[in-house]
Amino acid sequence: MGEQNRKWVYLIVLSIIWGTSYILIKKGLEGFNPIQLGAIRIVMAALFLFIIGFKSIKTISRKEWPWVGVSGIIGSFVPMFLFAFAETEIDSGIASILNSLVPLFTLFIGLFIFGIKFTQNQFIGVAVGLIGAALLIFFGTEINPDQNYWYAGLVVVATICYACNANIIKSKLQDVSPMGIAVGNFLVIFIPGLCILIFSGFLKKEVVSGPYFLSSLGYIILLCILGTCVAKVMFNKLVKISSAVFSVSVTYLIPIVGVFWGIVDGEKFAFRQLLAAVVILIGVYVVNKKKTPQRTSSLKN
Repeated sequence: MGEQNRKWVYLIVLSIIWGTSYILIKKGLEGFNPIQLGAIRIVMAALFLFIIGFKSIKTISRKEWPWVGVSGIIGSFVPMFLFAFAETEIDSGIASILNSLVPLFTLFIGLFIFGIKFTQNQFIGVAVGLIGAALLIFFGTEINPDQNYWYAGLVVVATICYACNANIIKSKLQDVSPMGIAVGNFLVIFIPGLCILIFSGFLKKEVVSGPYFLSSLGYIILLCILGTCVAKVMFNKLVKISSAVFSVSVTYLIPIVGVFWGIVDGEKFAFRQLLAAVVILIGVYVVNKKKTPQRTSSLKN
């Protein structure tokens, strides 16, 4: 399979996996609180990655370890807790929709902090995709007026973290294998995650004996294996064979999958939200149309 076709396969598979992650988080919160859920995800994902790819850390040089550490903290550790807290107040579908902000932040962080050039089509595509996401959010507030959208701010912070992480991988960790980045990330955050888990009370009698303990634990295990481990390695590969902006355009497709699972779980959805989703897909198409890159200096004027 050619590199061009492979990146599209990665994009579609990642959108399905990560789009499903939001409903898994929601189900995980039935038996655990946000701190417990985040910590369990970190510890389980770390152990799984250590088993399948610990040798890959040999691809990380001494000078690259600080960037691997930063990538682990802002790309995995912080967002795991932010999304868990956010979904205590907003629907899983809304959380997936808000995640569409990632490409916009990736574009501007890449430009102003890392000096990464982007094309005019990418800029227009991001804007179109963002408009589609905004429409989905607006329609969602009308359908679910009782939701606390202050918690949506936690998702926005998480998207900024993801955007920084994509640019770090693209600009600082190109020589590290995708598995090496993933294992290195969780090697850094494993001990903090384990400490939080130990003191979170996840093994207290009232938690273990709860009606949702086993089912929620099962959802979290599935979330760890697919949504964290498999998807993280695949995303790192996608960043390496494409641009940072193309990689995070997966977040344009995630809301479609996320909203679908929300509907299955009884969350409200209207036809006009489907139209907004089409706008998002148009944004994905425009982002990936080839055009001559614009110079950074000219974009600052």
